[in-house]
Amino acid sequence: MKMTFRWYGSQYDPIPLQYIKQIPGATGLMGAMDWIPVGQVWPQEEIRSYVDEVHAAGLEVEVIESVNVHEDIKLGKPSRDEYIKNYCATLENLAQFGIKVVVYNFMPVFDWLRTELNHVNPDGSTCLYYDHEKLAGMTPQDIVKATLDGSSFPLPGWEPDRMAHLDEVMAEYTAMTEDGLRENYRYFLEGIIPTCERVGIRMAVHPDDPAWPLFGIPRICNKESDLEKIVGLVDSAANSLCVCSGSLGSNPENDVPGIFRRFGERGRIAAAHVRNVRYLGDKHFQEAAHLSSDGNLDMHAIMRAIHDACPNAYVRPDHGRMIWGESGRAGYPLYDRALGLVYLNGLYEAISKEDSR
Repeated sequence: MKMTFRWYGSQYDPIPLQYIKQIPGATGLMGAMDWIPVGQVWPQEEIRSYVDEVHAAGLEVEVIESVNVHEDIKLGKPSRDEYIKNYCATLENLAQFGIKVVVYNFMPVFDWLRTELNHVNPDGSTCLYYDHEKLAGMTPQDIVKATLDGSSFPLPGWEPDRMAHLDEVMAEYTAMTEDGLRENYRYFLEGIIPTCERVGIRMAVHPDDPAWPLFGIPRICNKESDLEKIVGLVDSAANSLCVCSGSLGSNPENDVPGIFRRFGERGRIAAAHVRNVRYLGDKHFQEAAHLSSDGNLDMHAIMRAIHDACPNAYVRPDHGRMIWGESGRAGYPLYDRALGLVYLNGLYEAISKEDSR
């Protein structure tokens, strides 16, 4: 296992690389370069500059998380072929600089979504929070405005051009079915996986977040049967998963440790995001500290499954609370994610030593 930390680049992330280097057990990054517009070929110079900066800080970067899939691909428009060609060119460029895994998602219109970015907890910390009843009383335009107004940083996956034309994009999904979206997904994978296999990159799809449809738009990556269909679209180790415990765990019906174990044993997990959630009701949750007892997920069972079934996966602590007076990018603070990283590493070390006795 390689324990990593997400970083958005020195111009867009308030956390210096030096601070990440000081976290015990942090070996590298899951990198993000969200400033490159979706659909464009990533320039080699941009990639080189990012990678060189990370290496100069004494960290690795073998995973990139922000090569987003253009909406025209998801919609199956004729223009998708050009965007798939650009995607392949980006993969080729990334491989030249040592990138081995690309984490992405196939969520239509919205990336991850919460009804509050800065929910105040009784102890004074703040966290990401979701209440489906509140969402039911909002239009897509309302939630976009509330979300963008609540963050002083760009949100991953929320491309400005797409959000600026939200009405038109939403209307294009009116007749889309789950099967139709899945066929468009197959077309995308068939277009990129040969390039992945040639250059040595594994694609790792991130689940829908939260784990259910929104505003009547289909979502096809939020339960174990969905993941089974996805890995079957193109039978290749390059078509793999990024299992996110918090995204899948937002639905208590998902057996998160079992998902890690079953797909890991088949060699189909390339990356993992590990975090905890606390259930507050039906489709109602808040993000908790990584400590098992602070939420409803069994973090020991999750780390045990990673240890046993996918020990070569890249892992990172996911969203954290804002604690100790910190301010910054919602969901991506330094302090709480650093605590989470050390906690997860501690679990993994304990499991490893138990097994070696």
